[in-house]
Amino acid sequence: MVYENFIFCLEGVPDVETYISTEALKNLEHLAFENQIASIYKSCDTIEGLEESLGALLYDDHNFKGYQIIYLVMPGQENNICLHNYYYSLEEIAELFEGKLKGKIIHFANKKILDLTAEEAQYFLDITGARAISGYGIKEHKISSIHLDKFFFGLCEELDDLVEIVEELHQKNYALCKLLDFRLYY
Repeated sequence: MVYENFIFCLEGVPDVETYISTEALKNLEHLAFENQIASIYKSCDTIEGLEESLGALLYDDHNFKGYQIIYLVMPGQENNICLHNYYYSLEEIAELFEGKLKGKIIHFANKKILDLTAEEAQYFLDITGARAISGYGIKEHKISSIHLDKFFFGLCEELDDLVEIVEELHQKNYALCKLLDFRLYY
């Protein structure tokens, strides 16, 4: 198998010392077998863990340019993530990774709502250098976004144009896109 692009998944967990095979991890393994999209999975329970994991990816992994998607599976409220019972705004996250995410798509699972104004989205993209930020307008406890996430990742592997990716995603999964309120800011 030859992998062109990779996904880097960071999942917020209560305690990194306790191993749990999460839904995200299992589905990333399936994605590798079904769609030949490789991924690296890391868990973190603090903002320092998040920073350390992304820092290791940036500075230690020689394949960093191949990581098209940074997949964040983290709880939170609105435009914050929650790690170890502390909330961090997307502005704080952007400043933490200033200029370090050039050309990447930052994608949030539906464990938190992503509801940015045009100014907030542009600030995040300008500060980090990210190509796009995506997620969901509805935090749904009964329905995980993982199946739509996997389809989105597959489209990102096949297509380059963000508008085309979103159109195809809605064409093939309209009901789920509407139910979870898929959003992409670029």
